[in-house]
Amino acid sequence: MNKLIEVKNIFYKYPADEEDTENKQTDVLRGVSLDVGKGEFIAILGHNGSGKSTLARMLNGLILPDNGTVLVDGMDTADDEHIFDIRSRVGLVLQNPDNQLVTSIVEEDVAFAPENLGIKPKEIRKRVDEALRAVDMYEHRRSAVHKLSGGQKQRVAIAGILAMEPKCIVLDEPTAMLDPKGREEVLEAVTKLRTEQGISIVLITHYMQEATLADRIIVMDSGKILTQGTPKEVFSETELLLSHSLSVPQSSELIYKLKKAGFELPDGIVSDDECVDELVKLIKGV
Repeated sequence: MNKLIEVKNIFYKYPADEEDTENKQTDVLRGVSLDVGKGEFIAILGHNGSGKSTLARMLNGLILPDNGTVLVDGMDTADDEHIFDIRSRVGLVLQNPDNQLVTSIVEEDVAFAPENLGIKPKEIRKRVDEALRAVDMYEHRRSAVHKLSGGQKQRVAIAGILAMEPKCIVLDEPTAMLDPKGREEVLEAVTKLRTEQGISIVLITHYMQEATLADRIIVMDSGKILTQGTPKEVFSETELLLSHSLSVPQSSELIYKLKKAGFELPDGIVSDDECVDELVKLIKGV
């Protein structure tokens, strides 16, 4: 696997609250190591406080580790000399698109970052059009941002990152504030970028069904990596995940409960279709 991002044994603590008389600090990341391959789709799961959002901000240098190293294309995020190139290669999309959209018109917002990079106007026009087409928002290029739905706004935010021509996009719970239709729109845009343009995707999410789309899932708990593997491998560890107050896809949980009841069923069921197929076989005695 060609490595785009290398995270090597990183530790991080947020500063203690000024009112904390004992001057304690909170451990957020504790010895985390992982790689992101070129063109790879990784989903990172974990309950609130597990460290996944802090890790997301480490990947393009918005936060620096107290100890350990984060490399992007071989460049250390702690090296100020390379931070511009690092953030051009790894874009971050936040949970609330309203925090990331800065102008009132769609195409102007997507052009904002390339303009600040000093890109020539003709190239900016090309990048903006291509980015909006990639997320199926080209027909809304002259629309007012405030009139868009939540899903449309998030796709515009992704287009703004895409216009910088990154090699990786990190999405920190991009669908958490959206309705089901908006979530579907954003996921379609993300998977399209990966399959058609080969962009690496790191998706921070608490929706199990979103995670099943990834090549690899990393599960975090208390600032550490609890387990990782393909969706089938990770969701086969149903008992481990449930014991750490983490959910699994409904199909995986149903199969798990049936197996505990004594029925012979395979591990690694993650989709509803697979679940139905196995239940039909069970009923028919195949």
